[in-house]
Amino acid sequence: MITLKYTLKVVIFGLFFQFGNAQYITVDQTYTAQDLVENVLVNSSCANVSNVSVSGGNFASGVKSFGYFDGAGTAFPFEKGIILTTGKITDAPGPNSYISDGGGGMNWPGDQDLDQALGLNNTYNATVLEFDFVPLGNKISFDYIFSSEQYLLYPTASQCNFTDGFAFLLKEAGSATYQNLAVIPGTTTPVKVNTVRGPGTTCPPANAAYFDAFNDDEHPTNFNGQTVVLTAQSDVIPGTTYHIKLVIADEGNYRYDSAIFLGGGSFNFGVSIGDDRLIANGNPLCQSETLVVDGTQTGATAYQWLQNGVILPGETNAIYTITSEGNYSVQINYGATCQTTGTIKIENAPILSISQDEFTLCDADAVQDGKTVFNLTQIAADLFTSIPSSYIISFFETPTSTVALPDNYTNSTAFNQTIYARITNIQGCYTDVPVRLIVNTFDAVLVDEELGLCENNPIILNAGNGFASYSWNTTPVQTSQEITVNAAGTYSVTLTNATNCSKTKTFTVTASGIATITAIVINDFASNNTATIEFSGLGIYEFSLDGSNYQSSPVFNNLEEGQYTVFVKDTKDCGIVSASFYILDYPKYFTPNSDGYNDFWMIKNLDKRNLENSKIKIFDRYGKFVYQIIPESAGWDGNLNGVQLPSTDYWFVMDLKDGKTVKGHFSLKR
Repeated sequence: MITLKYTLKVVIFGLFFQFGNAQYITVDQTYTAQDLVENVLVNSSCANVSNVSVSGGNFASGVKSFGYFDGAGTAFPFEKGIILTTGKITDAPGPNSYISDGGGGMNWPGDQDLDQALGLNNTYNATVLEFDFVPLGNKISFDYIFSSEQYLLYPTASQCNFTDGFAFLLKEAGSATYQNLAVIPGTTTPVKVNTVRGPGTTCPPANAAYFDAFNDDEHPTNFNGQTVVLTAQSDVIPGTTYHIKLVIADEGNYRYDSAIFLGGGSFNFGVSIGDDRLIANGNPLCQSETLVVDGTQTGATAYQWLQNGVILPGETNAIYTITSEGNYSVQINYGATCQTTGTIKIENAPILSISQDEFTLCDADAVQDGKTVFNLTQIAADLFTSIPSSYIISFFETPTSTVALPDNYTNSTAFNQTIYARITNIQGCYTDVPVRLIVNTFDAVLVDEELGLCENNPIILNAGNGFASYSWNTTPVQTSQEITVNAAGTYSVTLTNATNCSKTKTFTVTASGIATITAIVINDFASNNTATIEFSGLGIYEFSLDGSNYQSSPVFNNLEEGQYTVFVKDTKDCGIVSASFYILDYPKYFTPNSDGYNDFWMIKNLDKRNLENSKIKIFDRYGKFVYQIIPESAGWDGNLNGVQLPSTDYWFVMDLKDGKTVKGHFSLKR
């Protein structure tokens, strides 16, 4: 029964037409195990292979789970090689149109060595290819691709950990311990569906750089996805017999087959002649440094060194001294028909050209103490004319310091300090570079100003002299020391001094004007005589009764009887206006003894308030009418019908023409 790959498909005729001539791999299960290893995987006269065996599914139809594949003319990365699967190899060729999950119900076991290598206990349907070999060089490697139906494009969350297992197990013959070579490069993590997966599905990506693609229908194989071409490799001891076991199995159950594709002819017996010396690795050769490389191998009959693929004439010794960068290789012959190769890539650390080693900033805070924050990351970017992107530049306070300075560094020596730049991930090639940090200051003290624009009369804003340049926030920008403005607003000027440091001064211009006194409201004949100044105008005003001492309140309290002049001043210096007023009150006593002082009782200044016609009647303590003061008279002299009245308290009633009545009492003293 054929199962569709996805639950929903949109079939478009044009797609079938477009891919009608797609190419798929083919498989051949007639190869013997010996043929697969000697003539397909190794395919080299240098190989000394023995004890080859293979095992897999025992399908009733006679189909095998291992064999030869041909990918020539297709988009598959390998032109030929070996396929090991957990199902039928006849299900492996494309198109990718149905789920391959053969091997159910046939008691096809897993593999104990695989379980032990991957920490499993539930493998099924294992296919195993194993053999012995004796390496001529000190390194082996071969290329492979892991493909699986478990690379689902539309998985559920519960399917994210479904994975089959495989391993490339290597050990010295007779040893009980295997080493797994099928790991993610640079780690010990086995390659599986859930350790190598790309983004774009419900399942989280993992080591996505090693994942190739999720496959659509038209693919050379019938698998949902695969890794990129990976290389299994290991150091070995020349002349020593090794056993290798290549094994793949289903995990958990037989469903969703997986396969290992081994690149034909990729099993190489190479020679390691040392690690690459690369800028990216932090170990390039320094300028004028040389490197002695030893390619000596037991049993070798001849050597030939090459640089960048070109034979180096006369360089036929096992040892070669490298003096310049390039791709070097040594061809090592073992008799007439066997040749192995060792390679090493060499890069030189470049000569660094200093672009800028002096950096100047202005002191950025309020305290102009010659210290400020430098961005050392930016300084590192500007320090050299060009530098490899992998170089790490750190800064230190002294050439002997081992503790790097922070990215945002405040100079510890005021105004002028030298720190040292060091390439920290390239050892021994460069000396520290002195970097000078200079801090300039802006010492002038700027005070913001608030000014009044009096009745829209233009005013001049003066930023002060002694600066190298001025820049006002006007449109267009003005660059003079003074500007004239005729509108309220906030004006700022950036002042730059001779060391190119700047500060900003702000002028707040407020529309203002001289006040108009509209009324003076007087409350007198009271225990607290007050005068309230009513006014109008654009400005903010202050008030004074002596022209010197001003207050913000327009109310004056506790005023004594008499004449006053009020001054109203605009706080933005637009002008002062004044007005006079009188506070009326009655005397609290009088002394009619004819000494010319305080001889009459009278309320003064009534005429100043147009109250001169007010009626003022005086009564004794018993309420008996005593005297009525005639307007414009001198007042009461303390007599009644020419007879002096006694010293005591008397009462008065004053009827004002506005209907108000004022009452009070006073003392007559003789």
